[in-house]
Amino acid sequence: MSWLQVHLTTDKAGAPLVELLFERLGALSVTLGDAADEALLEPPPGASPLWRRTRVTGLFPGDTDTDGLRDAIQRSLAPEATRGLELEVLEDRAWERAWLERFHPMRFGERLWVCPDGQRPDSRDGVFLDLDPGLAFGTGTHPTTALCLSWLDRADIAGKRVLDFGCGSGILSIAALRLGAAHAIAVDHDPQALEATRANALRNGVLERLETASGGLPAELRVDLVLANILAGTLIELEPVLARHLVPGGHLLLSGILAGQADQVGAAYAADFALQPPRQLEEWVLLEGRRR
Repeated sequence: MSWLQVHLTTDKAGAPLVELLFERLGALSVTLGDAADEALLEPPPGASPLWRRTRVTGLFPGDTDTDGLRDAIQRSLAPEATRGLELEVLEDRAWERAWLERFHPMRFGERLWVCPDGQRPDSRDGVFLDLDPGLAFGTGTHPTTALCLSWLDRADIAGKRVLDFGCGSGILSIAALRLGAAHAIAVDHDPQALEATRANALRNGVLERLETASGGLPAELRVDLVLANILAGTLIELEPVLARHLVPGGHLLLSGILAGQADQVGAAYAADFALQPPRQLEEWVLLEGRRR
């Protein structure tokens, strides 16, 4: 089986957005490299520096619709940002498992642990989520997911009904159920994401409290908490949908937003939601709000 590799060179500010876009479009892995032979000095602890010109490379299954993938990238980015887009075919390798090389038990907040199947941290205390994302987005390693998981660990969601929009691997809805939520509805347009979500829910013993949907939610559906870890442009478009399904006083959690996009997303939600100041991790922010 062959594999498809996609390259796009961007500036330092645009690299995180291209990285997340590739992951959202089904990339099995994404790497960032120097596009201009630029030296980087030793960074301070905790810093993640990027080159001024960064080459972002995404690895996709070989049977990916190349025209569809190219069109999706070009629709999501400005025309000048996609001029250097390259696609190439690679020889076979078990790339779909490559994420395991950097995926290890991780703690979010005080209680919540996300673990690869069969692994446990030294600590025996906590709430454990066993995860195999397969080819779907979401292991907790990306800042957008980490922000949401840390919020869930702190929140009182016992007995709540949850809507997870753009569920990917199902990590957020399953974490919510493991932390005491009564029921979750996981929505994604990608059938592979819904399959991964159901498999992970079964693995964690919460399948009976989880529904999956590709869209078309009932108009009368109301939930107590909405989670949406999606790109900023899609979040803005979804505001009427998310507002309609959230009860008055219910919580909203938005991620997938670069720091420079927070004001634009916040403005789109300000009429229906009372928003808290953004929480930031690296270049990404989380917006939390309550339905007015």
